Amino acid sequence: MDARQDTQAVHGGGGQTRGALGRYGETLAARRLTQSGMTVLAQNWRAGRTGEIDIVARDGDTLVVCEVKTRRAGTFQHPMAAITPAKAGRLRRLAERWLQEHGGAPPGGVRIDLVGVLLPQRGAPVVEHVRGVA
Repeated sequence: MDARQDTQAVHGGGGQTRGALGRYGETLAARRLTQSGMTVLAQNWRAGRTGEIDIVARDGDTLVVCEVKTRRAGTFQHPMAAITPAKAGRLRRLAERWLQEHGGAPPGGVRIDLVGVLLPQRGAPVVEHVRGVA
């Protein structure tokens, strides 16, 4: 599904799904990271039953594990409130798994970032990238 189709699924009609919302947010997040000079290495990388990393990217010599949270405007929780201590621990464990499977830590180490995507009723989505959240 391309970004235009995702936009229609998220904004159009009553048939909106959480899956479509999440995919659309991850597409926007990957685009933002790329525009900021990062290289996206993987999206939705799964480590068996341990969990999933939304985006794995490279920022210079730093590996970036990126959590993406997408919300519609007016929902209770802002996307940037998504990183709890438990979530941060899970992301660190997932980063360790990624490093084990992909040759170890890069010279710049590992950073955990959050991209929050807020979808207003009208207008363009708001994409906010916060570096080093955990």
